[in-house]
Amino acid sequence: MVASKSGIAVGLNKGHITTRRELKVKPSNKIGVASKRNIFVKSIIREVSGYAPYERRLMELIKNSKDKRAKKFCKAKLGTFVRAKKKIEELQGAIASSRRH
Repeated sequence: MVASKSGIAVGLNKGHITTRRELKVKPSNKIGVASKRNIFVKSIIREVSGYAPYERRLMELIKNSKDKRAKKFCKAKLGTFVRAKKKIEELQGAIASSRRH
């Protein structure tokens, strides 16, 4: 939260007093948002092709409650910790849904 400008050239709130403009939402702000069709296609591909060998190993590590080892292994495979956490979250959901059915 930024304090309002004082109109004075010095001090904490220095600067010319201006009004904030309402900007239009740019299409570039929607990059990365999954559409219904995209989600459907990915689910069909997952159903047909199954899981990669490293994903199956990850699922075993998660089932045996070795979460830290799973995260380290996943980071080594995917490159970044954020991607690893996202993948583990996805696989935990898959494990949970397989237990329900």
